[in-house]
Amino acid sequence: MTSPVPPSGGPVLADHEFRQIQRFIQETAGITMNDAKKALVSGRLSKRLSVCGVQSYGAYLALLQSPDEADEVQQAIDVLTTNETYFFREQKHFDALRMVARDFAAASAREAGREGPRRLQPFRVWSAASSSGEEAYSIAMLLADTLPKNAWEVVGTDISSRMVLKARRGHYPDERARQIAPDYLKRFCLRGIEDYAGSFLIEPGLRERVAFHQLNLNAALPSLGRFDVIFLRNVMIYFSMETRRQVVERIVDVLRPGGYLYVGLSETLNGVTTALSVVAPSIYVKA
Repeated sequence: MTSPVPPSGGPVLADHEFRQIQRFIQETAGITMNDAKKALVSGRLSKRLSVCGVQSYGAYLALLQSPDEADEVQQAIDVLTTNETYFFREQKHFDALRMVARDFAAASAREAGREGPRRLQPFRVWSAASSSGEEAYSIAMLLADTLPKNAWEVVGTDISSRMVLKARRGHYPDERARQIAPDYLKRFCLRGIEDYAGSFLIEPGLRERVAFHQLNLNAALPSLGRFDVIFLRNVMIYFSMETRRQVVERIVDVLRPGGYLYVGLSETLNGVTTALSVVAPSIYVKA
């Protein structure tokens, strides 16, 4: 590897420092970062050096080792992780989700008819790498259109605390709305005016139905409950095979029997788990 030109005349990221950063992001987030990312890492972390008042990447790495710098560790993870998403990405998954939700509604109606009025468990979906919230809100729009008001729940999580805060706000530029159906735009989105022209806000009632949390898939999961469908899309491409196995094992544990796991169209669980069966490319079911 060759050292990149330091940003704005700042410190140079030496090869051995870059290797330390590769180990750091792999150990903390499970992300395998190849050598081609060196210039990107240098550019993204240079601002953190300035904020922290350190003069070299070595000094910054030493700072990250301090037990008192948990907040800075999260800041480093935030700037090093890639967040790319959009509303209703990979439409085939949402078509499949609609069918699963309708089957759930029909089964719930039959059960309620046999046993009389009682509180049935809600249909729960987890967007496990929700980035800035577009995936989770897409799920919520579809469920609000398919199921009764109190019959569903959506949870969105991401390793980046910065992305979680953005998701909770639910505020996006208009160009992000291209994949949202006109009917959904009218029902679930508020157009910005005056100072907010050129943007839209997820309607408060829908926004309140989605719970966002910061979560590291490379660590033991907090108590989230169990889910009927889990979206784990376009994130495993950054993991080693062993990390994929560990992450999917945790995911399977909170997936209800008969529940579905959706992965990215370019991803596969071949060699990762035997607990799930493929029902269509990128769609798996728990026996």
